[in-house]
Amino acid sequence: MTHLTTHLTWNPLLRDQLGWHWTHQLRERLVGLTDDEYFWEPVPGCWSVRPRGTSSAPLQGGPGAMTIDFAMPPPDPPPFTTIAWRLGHVIVGVLAMRNAAHFGRAPTDYHAFGYAETAEQALAQLDAEYAMWRAGVESLGEAGLARPCGEAEGPYAERPLAELVLHINRELIHHLAEVCLLRDLHLHTHRPNRQEAS
Repeated sequence: MTHLTTHLTWNPLLRDQLGWHWTHQLRERLVGLTDDEYFWEPVPGCWSVRPRGTSSAPLQGGPGAMTIDFAMPPPDPPPFTTIAWRLGHVIVGVLAMRNAAHFGRAPTDYHAFGYAETAEQALAQLDAEYAMWRAGVESLGEAGLARPCGEAEGPYAERPLAELVLHINRELIHHLAEVCLLRDLHLHTHRPNRQEAS
């Protein structure tokens, strides 16, 4: 019996896992996101991104005109979050902070980041941070994926960067699917029923 040995190149496989989802299932679903959808609060007491001085959350992050709601520790159960909040979390906590820690982006965190005032601005921020993350992962090559994450990842410092890439893939797929679902809910909540339309 002959055994064939196939050499797998993991870097493009890891990038393509997220890249395929981004291109074929996700990014197109976010085209045309309106400010109405972006800021929509489907239930009372949502956490969101808000004009400075209008939040009742225990903590607000952001140095500019807009701040993001949060609390430390988070309440149990945590408040429902808007599309604006979920995009803010993805842009800052999932991508920008990791880009800063691993790929040379200027340092940032939830308090230092300038949050978008519109849905269009938020999507531009998302695209920029995603592009930087993707290029950064590609720059690791094969050997870089085996390198330890380092102190930026706290208790996971000794884990290989490949594990971080897989984690970020899961986070993006998970949270951005939530954003798409909220868009669907907004559409069906605000669409007139047949009797109202006639």
